[in-house]
Amino acid sequence: MTVQELPGAAAAYPAFTLRTDPAPLLPDTEPYRVLGLGTDSPLDPALMRRLYEGLVRGRRYNAQATALTKQGRLAVYPSSTGQEACEIAAALVLQEQDWLFPSYRDTLAAVARGLDPVEALTLLRGDWHTGYDPREHRIAPLCTPLATQLPHAVGLAHAARLAGDDVVALAMVGDGGTSEGDFHEALNFAAVWQAPVVFLVQNNGFAISVPLAKQTAAPSLAHKAVGYGMPGRLVDGNDAAAVHEVLGEAMRLARSGGGPTLVEAVTYRMEAHTNADDATRYRGDAEVEAWRAHDPVDLLERELTGRGLLDEETIRTVREGAETMAADLRARMNADPVLDPMELFAHVYAEQTSQLREQAAMLRDELEAGAGR
Repeated sequence: MTVQELPGAAAAYPAFTLRTDPAPLLPDTEPYRVLGLGTDSPLDPALMRRLYEGLVRGRRYNAQATALTKQGRLAVYPSSTGQEACEIAAALVLQEQDWLFPSYRDTLAAVARGLDPVEALTLLRGDWHTGYDPREHRIAPLCTPLATQLPHAVGLAHAARLAGDDVVALAMVGDGGTSEGDFHEALNFAAVWQAPVVFLVQNNGFAISVPLAKQTAAPSLAHKAVGYGMPGRLVDGNDAAAVHEVLGEAMRLARSGGGPTLVEAVTYRMEAHTNADDATRYRGDAEVEAWRAHDPVDLLERELTGRGLLDEETIRTVREGAETMAADLRARMNADPVLDPMELFAHVYAEQTSQLREQAAMLRDELEAGAGR
């Protein structure tokens, strides 16, 4: 028996109409691409060169940070090698007043936003809770717990809109983070409040060792957007031009009062989850090599060279600049920092709790006793 056949159904079940037409919210069936299609679509030469320089520097930054980890200068480093197009595009679409909410793997996006590379790595060296002033740079602290930065992004963006400030928050998260409750809560409230937020999901294939197929049965992560009432976009995360274009459109929509957008960038983590991970235990070399053929740096370099927007001299200059950056990072990270253990208790609460004061006094006594030996 159907609902319509139940006695009194008309009175008990009033007519239901959808509040929002879901069709415009649904993502395309294939990731959006710009590069490598053999078309004559226009590209902004200045923007493409900025993207290219960012990708080359980013690749060298990842390699240098990984080497510093092996040398014991970093406690841990989650490399974004292979994901540089997402990282650089995310930084470049932001206006000065906007906020970036990164995950632990997004140090490159923070550096591309203008953060000193050493300050970006201070947390991963274990020196400070964050290592930089979030308000000064408009970059939230690198977030190690999965997806907890997303509700913070929504709250900041909603508050900015209530205050009349022209601010958009760009929140970055991995595919593993979409399995967390914070992801649901953030998207739900962002859509209800029509907060100016853009959610960038870097789907790199794995949540540590767990493949995407064991996390969700959704057609794509971008399809999750329609359930919250916001548009979902699917983009090739290794295509820097496409990622910048899609994110740019989402940022403009949010800035104009159109509410949030969920963007899924399909990419791949070329290296292990961190230096503590053995990726060979859950994926084969053939899979990695297949993705290496779609390398974001090579993809953009081939396109720009083929269009006459990039020459050998420029390539050489960009690579030399990346080496200079790496040498500076290496030299400064190899210098032993001067640390004050009492800073552990700073910037935890606006006013220290009695427990913190007690712990601080205990540590102070231990340090003084040690100094007197």
